[in-house]
Amino acid sequence: MALGLEDKKAIVAEVSEAAKSALSAVVADSRGVTVSQMTALRKEAREHGVWLRVVRNTLARRAVQGTDYECLVESFVGPTIIAFSSEHPGAGARILRDFAKTNEQLELKAASFEGALVDVNMLAVLPTYDEAIAKLMSVMKEAAAGKLVRTLAALRDQKEQEAA
Repeated sequence: MALGLEDKKAIVAEVSEAAKSALSAVVADSRGVTVSQMTALRKEAREHGVWLRVVRNTLARRAVQGTDYECLVESFVGPTIIAFSSEHPGAGARILRDFAKTNEQLELKAASFEGALVDVNMLAVLPTYDEAIAKLMSVMKEAAAGKLVRTLAALRDQKEQEAA
């Protein structure tokens, strides 16, 4: 279906707006992915705060000009899915990576975080805010417990020396 100039401008504006407010972006090749699979992928993306869209390459190139995601321009080849994560930087990468594990047709091309190309898997394994807080708390708890054990051991040694 042919798009008119106004439709193209609207798509470019929509993608550009999503890019400006995003924390990260992932580009994938959607060749061979069925409509029902794409519907499921879109649903999961919406649930995790990821803006996901199949965009024509020329329109995607124009949309990311002047944004942190201009480094992705070289990856806009073939049927392109672009995912912008707005709540967590690794959300889009995690969703697309997990989808690619079960659907061999989806090929992950590139990812961008803070204006630089990064490995998609590295971005996908970033902990969420809650996971990071949990890890920090466990480290702090272990450190506090270790300090308590050392203090008790020092008190024991001191009492043993006084008794001797």
